[in-house]
Amino acid sequence: MIYDIRQVTTYSYRGAVPFSRHVMRMAPVTRPGQRVILSSLDIDPQPAEYQEESDFFGNRTTLVAIDQPHDRLVVELRARVEVTAPEPFLAGLTPPWEDIRDTTASSDDLSAESPVHFIFASRSVALEPNIRDYAAAAFPEGEPVLTGALELTRMIHTDFKYKPGATDAKTLPATAFRQKSGVCQDFAHVMISGMRGLGLPARYVSGYLRTIPPPGQVRLEGADATHAWVEVWCGPEMGWIGLDPTNDIPAGEDHIVLAVGRDYSDVSPMDGVVVTVGDHGLDVKVDVIPLGQDVAERAAALAKSAATPASTPAAAAAAAAEAGDAPDDDAVDASAAAPAKPPAAASLPVQPPGAVSARA
Repeated sequence: MIYDIRQVTTYSYRGAVPFSRHVMRMAPVTRPGQRVILSSLDIDPQPAEYQEESDFFGNRTTLVAIDQPHDRLVVELRARVEVTAPEPFLAGLTPPWEDIRDTTASSDDLSAESPVHFIFASRSVALEPNIRDYAAAAFPEGEPVLTGALELTRMIHTDFKYKPGATDAKTLPATAFRQKSGVCQDFAHVMISGMRGLGLPARYVSGYLRTIPPPGQVRLEGADATHAWVEVWCGPEMGWIGLDPTNDIPAGEDHIVLAVGRDYSDVSPMDGVVVTVGDHGLDVKVDVIPLGQDVAERAAALAKSAATPASTPAAAAAAAAEAGDAPDDDAVDASAAAPAKPPAAASLPVQPPGAVSARA
């Protein structure tokens, strides 16, 4: 499946901002099962400095500095991405969860893909004993690791209520677990905390969901916003398998990956330093459209899906809650952004090696 993706993120500041520096993680990544055909970022105001990098986990990052007064920042992503449906898997053939726990704990592999990075507490995910005990119900002795992870996915989907506005980007798993409500970020963090508490590697994935569902299928929670799910390590033969606790499904052809990390703080769409006073507003608009749908089809499908019970939460509330009040007031070491020559225009192409530079 090939998708056209458009995300417009707008930060509005109470007063004029004379200077800002940002690290953006808004460009999709080419990885197994996913190919970025083209992508571009438009940034307004035009950055004085611009630099593209990859972080430790292979996520695409864009570092920018804006040195002209501005009271809002608009970042528009346009991308075309091909997603291949994953091969069917037999959960019962995966190793017992205890084997995964023990081999990971004894591993000395520190490469980016190593599961070792994803068994410890991290900035946004503490190892909470009560969440560990909750997760343990899905992993009886000798249970295949993926069978247990699928059961934990089902448990969270059943026991938690998807409720935009109940949490924010800084809500910790303990709070979401106590109130049994939140958004995709919270569902993912709770699942990660529970699995890591048992010594099982689990990592956070940010991305998108198909906006318009296939004919006859309900609209998934988290569409029209950035989405989050979990990847579980199932051993070297199967590798990482994506599971979506918000919708109780394996991650598949409807899921487009932006970034992976230990938790939300590793994949936040934007971090940075802003010289200003007062609060800021955030508005995020997302469209993920299968390639080939004409305008009339898109409008009709969107109108129909908006009437389904699954899409009752306001898209704006979901977007603000799910994209998070992205912590752009968190300090970022200015030395991390090496000087870069100013771009020739505000339209800044972002592309993987070999991709065609064009607009979707």
